Amino acid sequence: MLTKVKNMKIRNEEYVTIPQLAKILGVSRITVFNKVKNGEIEAIRIGRIYAIPKKYVSDILGGSLSAKTKKKIDEAVSRTVREYGEVLIKLGNE
Repeated sequence: MLTKVKNMKIRNEEYVTIPQLAKILGVSRITVFNKVKNGEIEAIRIGRIYAIPKKYVSDILGGSLSAKTKKKIDEAVSRTVREYGEVLIKLGNE
């Protein structure tokens, strides 16, 4: 039993839990949980707890973007311009 507690303590230094991240972001635990379930926030499951690696917290807060996130943004911008280019031009002229 003591070994398990020590392992969790080590992991707590490397990960934040959903409630901890919710407090950091100023949103509800349910909001963070739904983002984890939808794949918007990367997390791993340790027993019954979802844990978010601390290295992703700065990405979530907007500090820096990972290559994967940059690629998603670029694809979304390209798709938006392709689908709504004419409308965007008209809106820009107003």
